[in-house]
Amino acid sequence: MNDLIKTRIESLIRKYYPEDEPAYRYYYYHVKAVAKLALKIIDKNPELMADASLAWQMAMIHDIGIRFTKAPEIGCNGNLRYIEHGYKGREIMEAEGFANIAPVCERHIGVGITREEVMQLNLPLPRRDMVPVTIEEEIVCYADKFYSKSSEILINPKSIEKIEKGLKKYGDHKVIIFRQMMDKFGTKYIYQ
Repeated sequence: MNDLIKTRIESLIRKYYPEDEPAYRYYYYHVKAVAKLALKIIDKNPELMADASLAWQMAMIHDIGIRFTKAPEIGCNGNLRYIEHGYKGREIMEAEGFANIAPVCERHIGVGITREEVMQLNLPLPRRDMVPVTIEEEIVCYADKFYSKSSEILINPKSIEKIEKGLKKYGDHKVIIFRQMMDKFGTKYIYQ
């Protein structure tokens, strides 16, 4: 991995999540866990030909927008609803000069959100598809499902049953998409 890129990403994280603020711990431990799993997925699935450096960058910044949401339980005291962290993160990353990885911020939520879902559910989101497009985005989206930002889940991955229960609230089709990701990327190595 390019040290310059790694340094730029780490600096950017500290710009939005200073180490002395409560949100830093929740953010940083979460994205590190997601990045580690994303790299493991790539290592276990070489046939995917995914770019490990790109996936690492995406994993490290995918939740950059949470700082601006109203989620005091994880140290975030903004005004946006939590679901809005995706498009806010994309805006931040584009403004910071990372347009190539910015879309993952909005494409990792759930297993992706379609334009139709945004309109049908009247979500406070831009009227566009926000679903993973690249293999690296898919990997980050999948890896993200295994880690939440609560204290007990920062270290240990969630069970598949818990992930599916959370996704089912948004429809059976979300569970089907997740299962397709499981078939594509595997799960056995996640819990080792």
